Amino acid sequence: MSDYYEILGIDRNASKEEIKSAFRKKARQYHPDVNKAPDAEEKFKELGRAYETLMDDNKRATYDRYGEDGLRDAGFNTSGPFDGGFGDLNEIFESFFGSMGGFGFSQHTTNPNGPQNGADLRLNIEIEFEEAAFGVKKEVKISHLETCDECGGTGASKGSKPEVCKTCGGTGRIQQVTNTPLGSFRQITTCPNCNGTGKINSNPCPKCKGDGRIEKERTLTINIPAGVNNGSRIGLSQEGNCGKNGGRNGDLIVVIYVKEHKEFTRDGFDIYSAVEVTFPQAALGDTIEVNTLDGKKELTIPAGVEQDKILQIKGAGVPYLGNNNKRGNHNFVVKVKTPKDITADEKELYKKLYEIQCKKKPASKFIDKMKNVLHN
Repeated sequence: MSDYYEILGIDRNASKEEIKSAFRKKARQYHPDVNKAPDAEEKFKELGRAYETLMDDNKRATYDRYGEDGLRDAGFNTSGPFDGGFGDLNEIFESFFGSMGGFGFSQHTTNPNGPQNGADLRLNIEIEFEEAAFGVKKEVKISHLETCDECGGTGASKGSKPEVCKTCGGTGRIQQVTNTPLGSFRQITTCPNCNGTGKINSNPCPKCKGDGRIEKERTLTINIPAGVNNGSRIGLSQEGNCGKNGGRNGDLIVVIYVKEHKEFTRDGFDIYSAVEVTFPQAALGDTIEVNTLDGKKELTIPAGVEQDKILQIKGAGVPYLGNNNKRGNHNFVVKVKTPKDITADEKELYKKLYEIQCKKKPASKFIDKMKNVLHN
């Protein structure tokens, strides 16, 4: 199993700037245009997967805790940016970091008439605390781009077809050369006549207005697994916008937002909540009913329990992602309840208890002080 930190040659506490710096260095080392070793291409793809995972806070947190299997169990797309192929190093650096300047490699021009992948879409879903713990199926409606059924994606009306742009010759780009005292500089820009498509539609399809795609609403059932947490992501392959010219559809990225619970809080797969006990229960011990994710359960209060002591019911927490047979624990933080209003009989009992414990009769000032404490 790959170690993404080892692939990039960085520490597990590395910052994003350190990750970027390591990626730049390794990209130059393993790009197949430079490195002709038989395994260079695979190492370059691994490098892309490592970079994409560690630069995403949610992916990185899941990977640090559960590894690659945990990423898949959480629904993340584990394919890297170069798994489907890659261009030259100049293009990669410009895509990842913006214009970085030349690195001595050949220019690479994307064919505007070649396959173009569709864009990924994001969908936010809010679910209940218990739904995040045990999983749930949600039916949602999304709007995405699909291939126009009128023109079949060509963007041209029936009986016509797009023509090659005469300005750029079908490349979608034009070259401008500027002469300066320091020499000639060449700049490649998007063709203004065809907007980079390389084609001109004289008779655009009336349904899609020449785009080749139309927006449609679709109903999907999202299967949210048990154990997801706030910020978890689920990837639905090819449910995003459709591609062009036979390109792959984008993915739908579902981001989970979990509502706060009125009683429980969560830390990983453990649940925390407070439990109040009286002075007698704290001193003598007791068995009480408490609320858990599974409903009412009995919790044993040991004699002599102290304030903020944590009592635990094992296996009553959140199921683990990808392993629903394993669950976290439910931790109860003990809060010893001080009575605010006491009866005359209770007051006498507290006096007797004080006499026993302190071996002297209570002074009137102490009684007044104790009364104030009990009433505040």
